Amino acid sequence: MAATASILRSTIFFLKPPYKLTQTFPIHRNLHHNRPFTRHFSTPRPNIIQILEQRGLLDSLTGESLRTVCSDQSIRVYCGFDPTAQSLHLGNLIGLIVLSWFLRSGHSTVALVGGATGRVGDPSGKSLERPELDLQTLERNINGISQTIVNILNPNPNGSTGSVTVLNNYDWWKDVKLLDFLRDVGRYARVNTMMSKESVKRRLESSDQGLSYTEFTYQLLQGYDFVHLFKHENVTVQIGGSDQWGNITAGTELIRRLHQSDSAYGVTFPLLLKSDGTKFGKSEDGAIWLSPVMLSPYKFYQYFFSVPDEDVIRFLKILTFLSLDEIEKIETGMKSSGYVPNSAQRRLAEEVTRFVHGSDGLEEAVKATEALRPGAETRLDWKTIEGIAKDVPSCSLSYDRVLDVSVVDLSVSTGLIESKSAARRLLKQGGLYLNNGRVDNEGKKIEADDIVDGKVLLLSAGKKNKMVVRIA
Repeated sequence: MAATASILRSTIFFLKPPYKLTQTFPIHRNLHHNRPFTRHFSTPRPNIIQILEQRGLLDSLTGESLRTVCSDQSIRVYCGFDPTAQSLHLGNLIGLIVLSWFLRSGHSTVALVGGATGRVGDPSGKSLERPELDLQTLERNINGISQTIVNILNPNPNGSTGSVTVLNNYDWWKDVKLLDFLRDVGRYARVNTMMSKESVKRRLESSDQGLSYTEFTYQLLQGYDFVHLFKHENVTVQIGGSDQWGNITAGTELIRRLHQSDSAYGVTFPLLLKSDGTKFGKSEDGAIWLSPVMLSPYKFYQYFFSVPDEDVIRFLKILTFLSLDEIEKIETGMKSSGYVPNSAQRRLAEEVTRFVHGSDGLEEAVKATEALRPGAETRLDWKTIEGIAKDVPSCSLSYDRVLDVSVVDLSVSTGLIESKSAARRLLKQGGLYLNNGRVDNEGKKIEADDIVDGKVLLLSAGKKNKMVVRIA
């Protein structure tokens, strides 16, 4: 844990020029990080608050004067991420999008990984207390999330010269003593104010288990993170989801009381919801992870095709960096008679996948999508099929259990189709495929040439149901 903390404490990623990153992050100490971060622009600076507002990324501000401040000078902003899993998920993506917009507008950013607060757990939006993580799992999560943040934010957006710093709040919390904290910070926290926070009220009113003292203190811990970053890292703005408003204002209030300063601000963005009010970012298989280790770029790309037409334009504004004019053209195109269904969803999938997984990840996803489309003329290769094997059902069979076996029988024995009668019916309807070629003959048997590169077969029942058969 100490090694991880030491790495994260001093890790600063400058976006120009981009560094080639490895698993152990390169360390670059910013010798001027205690000086005001101010740059002068020959052209008017983009107003980040106005940009967020126009794109539906602004929920609340703690002070309207921030609109002027962020136009007049370069500021430093942070967003926190608790290490509750090995990867961030789609619900965290807006935080990264907003950080990137700050970078693109000439500001500097900090991504704070909660190595300390992750041990406590944020009660916001939770009906039960989070399970406690062991130290090994916590460190694994910290490393995974830090790498995901770096991979996404490190590429140079539009020539930005801002910087991305990844910090771990365990670095300062590990040395804090309880009595000192109560004396120096706790006496400025008002219990009646803490009790009035929405996350606290909801838990007290709706949960039979109530709220533990540990979770109750979370807002104070996060508030002190802002104090520390304000004092030592020149951070003046904290961003977070709308459910973080209480935690963010706890920080701005502490800064006002401890440092007699009104120059700290909070900005919240809306949670990622569909038009029906449900969360966007869940699939039948669970969360949509941002790390390719947890979810392949192909599967990530595919998820965005499920976005309803009534949501896709709003998501293009929120989740991509396309200009509003271009998005308006896409919206107009959707209303035309010649519109090809899912074209807007395809553009959304392309833009978000490029941001999260880079151009290589997008190329991998598009190639797999085209190659794995039933009836596609693209020749399948072993690498492409194996690339999606973790995202679709798969099995291993010996060579003699595959060769000269009918496609109908193999579809049933692998579990792709429940019965021979169902397989025959699907075949007659034109929905049974071998390596994306339609099977028209019920007597079709597997030949040696059907086994792709001598290693795998791909069976498809319709467009969505697939089975990868590895030849042992």
